[in-house]
Amino acid sequence: MTRRVVVTGLGPITPIGIGKAAFWEGLRAGVSGVRRVDDLVDLDGIEVKIGAPVLDFDPLEHMDRRRARRIDRSAQFGLVAAKLAFADAGIDPGELDPERSGVIAGTGIGGLETMSANFKVLFEQGPRRISPFFIPRLMPNAVAGEIAIEYGLRGGNFGVVSACASSAHAIGVASELIRSGFIDLAVAGGAEAVLLRIAYAGFVQIGALSKRNDDPARASRPFDRDRDGFVIGEGAGILILEEESHARARGARIYGELAGFGMSADAYHITAPPPDGAGAAAAIRMALSRAGVRPEEVDYINAHGTSTLLNDRAETAAIKLGLGEAAYRVKISSTKSQIGHLLGAAGAVEAVAALLAMENGLIPATINYENPDPECDLDYTPVPTEREIKVALSDSFGFGGQNAVLLFRRL
Repeated sequence: MTRRVVVTGLGPITPIGIGKAAFWEGLRAGVSGVRRVDDLVDLDGIEVKIGAPVLDFDPLEHMDRRRARRIDRSAQFGLVAAKLAFADAGIDPGELDPERSGVIAGTGIGGLETMSANFKVLFEQGPRRISPFFIPRLMPNAVAGEIAIEYGLRGGNFGVVSACASSAHAIGVASELIRSGFIDLAVAGGAEAVLLRIAYAGFVQIGALSKRNDDPARASRPFDRDRDGFVIGEGAGILILEEESHARARGARIYGELAGFGMSADAYHITAPPPDGAGAAAAIRMALSRAGVRPEEVDYINAHGTSTLLNDRAETAAIKLGLGEAAYRVKISSTKSQIGHLLGAAGAVEAVAALLAMENGLIPATINYENPDPECDLDYTPVPTEREIKVALSDSFGFGGQNAVLLFRRL
């Protein structure tokens, strides 16, 4: 018997809102979470001064001071996002079968805040002053481990690291673990918190970031002719995935079926996608094939849409290769225009956005899309648009040429 995977809980932490309701209201209203952050981050000598922070997050509202001190900000995000997702799903984690419940969580960089702070201590105070929590705080698998510890979940548990595709890969792999019978429920997604001086310095050196410091809210402009790079964001997205009969047995509300998962490698360049989008197109075709969905059935694509020159053109080419003529009829938008690029958490938060768009029959806009790029000639939805969505794709592509595509279908 085929085991189907459904989504029953959503836990987003984003620069435009914490929790499902706040996040959706921000998306619906076209709000931008991008601002100057040089009051939060030491950016002296660094030409980029903007980012998309989560300003109203206080870990002490969700955990005691001792726990907060022992884990990195990224893991704090992940823990709270999991709490929100369980609440949204109406699940008491204590009632789950712990052996049949797993946690798969992605991050692009991991505990960079912890690493940066401890390197400073090492150079200034010496090795004996390094925190005993240094190693467990910086581990890329810390988010998954901390969530499992919090809720006593003893099923499959590991971290996924594939740059900006990390949390999409985590969700996709988690769905396959359910489908193949390893577990019945997964807490899946990812978290990232790298609004740090070292991260800005590194991304500036490879020319990836927007320098629109004088107009932050309009800096992230995916597919627009005048885009000049992405905006660093932070946050987390956690989804509760269940085997369908497991969900229905407890009377769960179901957002949709995670019907298809595609993944591929560009095998081309460590930071640049191939101009023809062939690798990403292969992931799109795989997601469609595994779901048994035809290209013309896709109603909406939440694009990776980073607002960089190379990515947006390559993704446009990939959508054309993956969908053929149907590419010109599908609605596409990039929510990075509103929340910036959450790096390893981006795929999960964008999956949440796609599911909320499906639930509400409203496609969020690609804000700041004003001047078409001749090489980006698809429908990027510059204003929020009401439309019934039965099938939605969520694209995620990472440095290293690692691609992940999730296909959600309304039941």
